Amino acid sequence: MSEEEFEIERAWVPRTWVGRLVAEGKIKSLEEILRRGIPIQEPEIVDTLVPGLKEEVIEVIRVQRQTDAGELTQLRVVAAVGDGMNYVGVGKGKGKEFSIALADAVRNAKLNVIKVRKGCGSWECGCGRPHSIAAAVSGASGSVRVTLLPAPRKLGIAGNETAKIVLGLGGLHDVRIFSRGHTRNRMNYAFALQDALRKLLVMNLPSDWRR
Repeated sequence: MSEEEFEIERAWVPRTWVGRLVAEGKIKSLEEILRRGIPIQEPEIVDTLVPGLKEEVIEVIRVQRQTDAGELTQLRVVAAVGDGMNYVGVGKGKGKEFSIALADAVRNAKLNVIKVRKGCGSWECGCGRPHSIAAAVSGASGSVRVTLLPAPRKLGIAGNETAKIVLGLGGLHDVRIFSRGHTRNRMNYAFALQDALRKLLVMNLPSDWRR
């Protein structure tokens, strides 16, 4: 842990009961929180339970909003965080400066972290290793619709750069992606991917799906 991360952790004063349980060491895994459906309201919870999260910027655009004082210009940043193995989250943030907008996006991405349900659902492979997803699943955000399909080993992420960032941070190596809608909207595309991964968690699969 770097000196800066140590200072942040030392300064953390939990504001929620889940945060207090994490700080006291009574909750030792993020999966325990997610499995119970408890909302994460403090990004420090994720920092503590999943140290060393990687951050990737998906999109940076300038947005304008009309106010009583005139036109307000801000930066909107979409970012993804993940440990490259099991967890990934997508978030967006705004600010007058890039650093502020990025920090806001990363914070929100941590609050949206989910566990990725992995497996080998591809009939072409059947290796039983957790390199892909367990079954086909679809997700949506705005006008974007994506469908994730299991893929055989060594195929890679058959999708655009946004898909490679989000799915790669979640520890997925081989996935086919079909999409429709306004797919150039990288923010909606990223959130559609996360929506699909979230739905995959609650899918009922046959007992022999791992074969």
